[in-house]
Amino acid sequence: MQMSTVNEQDLIAKIKSLPPEKIAVVDDFVEFLHHRDEKSLLSMAAAKMSEKSFQAVWDNQEDAEYDNL
Repeated sequence: MQMSTVNEQDLIAKIKSLPPEKIAVVDDFVEFLHHRDEKSLLSMAAAKMSEKSFQAVWDNQEDAEYDNL
């Protein structure tokens, strides 16, 4: 998601007006957002890699009725 230049400049101005301890909180939050996205990507990659291993469990006649839920 890309912000417009005006919104980005407003955000930077707001951050610059904060006291140092609040800037540290903003920095921590931005780091959290980056790590959350990385963790989500890793989880999706792990799930994708495990699909082949679980294929026999997922695709069987006994459980076929759950495919329609």
